[in-house]
Formats: sequence, structure tokens, C-alpha cells
Amino acid sequence: MTDTPRITLVTGASRGIGRAAALQLAERGDLVIAVARSKAALEKLDDEIRANGSEAVLVPMDLKDTKSIETLGKVIGERFGRLDGLVANAGILGTLGPVETCGPRSFEETIAVNLTSNFHLIRALSPWMHQSEAPRAVFVSSGVARTPRAFWGPYQASKAGLEALVLGWADENENLKLRANLYNPGGTRTGMRAEAMPGEDPMTLPTPEEVAAELVKMVSPEETRSGQLVSYRDLQQTKH
Repeated sequence: MTDTPRITLVTGASRGIGRAAALQLAERGDLVIAVARSKAALEKLDDEIRANGSEAVLVPMDLKDTKSIETLGKVIGERFGRLDGLVANAGILGTLGPVETCGPRSFEETIAVNLTSNFHLIRALSPWMHQSEAPRAVFVSSGVARTPRAFWGPYQASKAGLEALVLGWADENENLKLRANLYNPGGTRTGMRAEAMPGEDPMTLPTPEEVAAELVKMVSPEETRSGQLVSYRDLQQTKH
């Protein structure tokens, strides 16, 4: 056994489920590479991680900037020589409403953040993940990816594409050490959920911390599943 910490990258680490996951990973002893657009929010996260006796690497970055993702991969390779975990959590809701009234710019931005950036993350990070003894990746999806409904067009299209991308990547790696899965958190007490469902009572929903606890397990060396869609709701039902 070695005392070397696992190096885990979390996108969308400044709020919601991503922030909760980053804190729990740091508490577990991982060195967290925290990626988000807001530098101020990342610094607040860093303060909390340091207060708990851990450390993080902060990467203020817009995931639509694909060149920055490429650079990030190179820097991780030069600095660490490997990446043990990837929590691809960042996502945007985009425009909710009829597909025919959605502006092209909004549609393209939703696809860029929720789907295209994850393709670039896989390209930039997988060479370093293959250098890990137990590489684990999990990508956050949504129930609407498989059961599309009215007014969620761009968002559910991006998540359906993400699921196909990740499941194909997992299949390509079936004989290697890499394990890649999808996670559907379901409705969670976050700002994004409140934006999507303004009439909903947030107190009826699980907290980001509760949902992140299951997500964090999926980037642990003990995770054996690959090419699976894991649902927080299903996990809770099997516990009762």
C-alpha cells in the first residue's frame, strides 16, 4: 500500500453536486483538481478544503474553451504523470421551452458544455488515466436522456449524446483498468433544479451532499462496474 493520494478532477466543482463531491473527495484524502468558471467560488471551496486539512488544485476555466481542456491535460501529465479519477459533473440547463422557439446560440451552448466538453476531456485526460493503477470516471446524466419530455429539447439531447459517448468509451476499455460509468442524481436541492422546477418544494429533495456521497464511491478504486447507468433513486430504494 502507498500513502500517495488519488488525484481526482471534478468539473463544475464550485457549486451544487460538484462542490459537495469535491469536498467529500478531499475529506477522503484525494488531491482534488477543481474546475469551474468562477474563480471566487473556487477560492471559497479551497478555503473549506484547506480548513479540513486537505489541499486542492484550482482551475478557473470555461469548458467551452476546448484549447484550455487540451492544455489542462498536458499540465496534469507534466505535473502528476497520471490521473486517477474524473467526476464530469459540469452542466447547464440551457433554454427550456418548445424546440422550435429555442435560439441556435442557446442550443449550441448547451451541447458544447454538456456533451462536446466531455469529448474533449476524454481526449485530453485518458492518456493520463491509463497511467493510473485504478482509473475511474463518472459522468453526470439525467432521467430525461432516456425518457425525453416536452420543453427539455437541448438539455435532454445533450445528455442522451453524453450517455452514448460514455457507454461507447467504456466498451472500448473493457479489457483495460479504466472503469467509466454514468450517474443520474435525479432531482436534487440545487440552484439548477430550482431554475428548472420553480414551483417545487426543495425540502422534498435530497441535498447535494447526499447525492454526491454515491457519486464519490464511483471514482474509488473499489468500483468494479463499467458501462453502467447508476441512479441515485434506485440505490435508495434497494437500501430500504
